[in-house]
Order: sequence, then structure tokens, then C-alpha cells
Amino acid sequence: MHTVVERELELKLVLSPERNVPVPARLTYRTDDPCAVHIVFHVGSEHPVNWTFARELLVEGVFRPCGTGDVRVWPSKSEGRGVILVALSSPDGDALLEAPSTAVSAWLERTLRVLPPGSESAALGLDEALAELLAPAGADELRAHGASGDPQDGDA
Repeated sequence: MHTVVERELELKLVLSPERNVPVPARLTYRTDDPCAVHIVFHVGSEHPVNWTFARELLVEGVFRPCGTGDVRVWPSKSEGRGVILVALSSPDGDALLEAPSTAVSAWLERTLRVLPPGSESAALGLDEALAELLAPAGADELRAHGASGDPQDGDA
């Protein structure tokens, strides 16, 4: 069973130091995609804008500037309140969004309780999949018949 952690909140699209536009958004974290966070922006069109990036980037960005390229995140202050700034860059344009740090931090904390950092690979079953890929061909069948699969066992 997979868990989903969501939070609706209003972000601000920063147009200039004096002007911003409210943007309703939904933060989503799913344990079936444990390394990612998803943000859907409802910008007044038929089609919402979706962004997906590393949960780790957002967790780190709450405390210090991080990210390069398409997504950058850093803490700041606006009107005496703590905010998280998220800079998004795509071939279609750039956007600077401001989110209330208390709301983002509380939501992130919920995701970290659902799936602690460092346990993402276990949630994906990566260790089992890697072991299966690296196992010698036919090793399961040989073990079932009492042989180790090692050519040094003398069956050759």
C-alpha cells in the first residue's frame, strides 16, 4: 500500500520586489515515488502546471540555498515572515515562487515521518532488484537442487 501526503496552499508568483500574484498550488508526496515531490500550480488555465523534483532538494532548501539548473530553493524573509523561495526555469520561461516556510516545513515533516530520509531505496525495492540482477544466471534453480552454482564445485 502506498501513502500520499498532500497540502493545498497559496504561493506567490514574484513579478517584482513590489508585485506578486497569488497562485493556488498542491504539494504532493507519494511513497511509490519516494525520491520526488510534485507541485501542481493552478494558474487560471484549463491545464495546471506540474513540476517534479527531488524531495531532498526541498528539504535542504528550507535551511540553505541549494539546487542548480531548473530548480533552485532557498530560505528568505518577506514582510518579517520566513518564506521558501523556489526558482523554476524551463524552455517556456522562468518563475520565482514564494511559499510560507511554516506550511512547507510542516508538510515536509509529514513526508519524512511517512518515509524517513535514506529509506527511499528500500521503498522502491532497489536492493532486491539489484541482487536479482547481479545473481548468476540460473543460481535460483541450482540452489533449489542443492548446488551452489559455483563452477569450482566440480560438476563440470
